[in-house]
Amino acid sequence: MQDTEKPLRTVRSYVLRQGRMTSAQREALDTLWGCYGVNPMNTDLDLDVLFGRCAPRAVEIGFGMGDALAAMAEAHPEQDYLGIEVHRPGVGSLLRQIEWRGLSNVRVMCADAVQVLEQQIPDNSLDAVHLFFPDPWPKRRHHKRRLVQEQFVELIAQKLKPNRVFHFATDWQEYAEQALDVMSNAPGFVNAAGAGNYSPRPDYRPLTKFERRGQRLGHEVWDLIFSKQP
Repeated sequence: MQDTEKPLRTVRSYVLRQGRMTSAQREALDTLWGCYGVNPMNTDLDLDVLFGRCAPRAVEIGFGMGDALAAMAEAHPEQDYLGIEVHRPGVGSLLRQIEWRGLSNVRVMCADAVQVLEQQIPDNSLDAVHLFFPDPWPKRRHHKRRLVQEQFVELIAQKLKPNRVFHFATDWQEYAEQALDVMSNAPGFVNAAGAGNYSPRPDYRPLTKFERRGQRLGHEVWDLIFSKQP
């Protein structure tokens, strides 16, 4: 963990809204957080202790309602997943899915992902960082809120093991183009699809209901997969 005097970003990439929480989501937070939840701290997490084993590790930033993360974890029990989300209804939803799917390879944080990466994730400890369908902040004056910026990519590089990947997906073309530009100019990263190209959706990233609906309407999705070089 780096010892810095100021946070990486002073502009948040999200806005906390008072979303409606169902009784089932609230119950999951009350009863399951102690089993699968991880509270923010100012020290590095021991990921082997957290998951009770040594295994490949992925962090998913902003998992929404948790459908894709739960599906990935169920399909890949040999991997561990740490999901980070600021919105409590989504956290409650994922906790419910962890329980009814019987998943032992998922842990959940309700926190600012940048702060978690800065303060709690050891350097060179992750096999993947996933950022799927983040808020595109379409208005030009809000582009500074987009998460994929030079400083964020530098932070990701610190946390990934060599030859491991950052995977970004969006259905907003202009954000895809900006992210491609940022990643293509990031030192120490190589585009898995070749310079200037987007990757086809890999089998491990599930199609969400939202994405299927968009496909029926003719909406495109852009995936970027960049590998950290040794």
